[in-house]
Amino acid sequence: MSKKSSKECVGNYVKVAGKTYPCTVSLAMDLIGGKWKAVILYHLKDTEKRFSELRKEISLVTEMTLSLQLKQLEKDGIVTRKVYGEKPPIKVIYEMTDFGKTFIPALEAITNWGNQIVTQKGEFISES
Repeated sequence: MSKKSSKECVGNYVKVAGKTYPCTVSLAMDLIGGKWKAVILYHLKDTEKRFSELRKEISLVTEMTLSLQLKQLEKDGIVTRKVYGEKPPIKVIYEMTDFGKTFIPALEAITNWGNQIVTQKGEFISES
């Protein structure tokens, strides 16, 4: 039996920004877990986007859910929200922070794994 060299189990818990987690996986999943956060980040990984662009690209998400998930990602320092203009129509741009960009290698691994699953067990379909 090999000895574990990772750090997530050095103590009983980990604490970040005042929140305590049972392990580092729990911490990471709190930041990017759920049905939509990783999808949103996938669409922001290469370039900044307006809310309306994200809404169009992720057509299955409701406007309210997209807004709430973006607010959470912003609160956690993963995306930034920049507002241009003071009177409607204002322009709001979302972009991954440098911290958020550290997730891109994991995001690409998740994307590749998903592609592999579809290739082996399903099919890619396009909207008609």
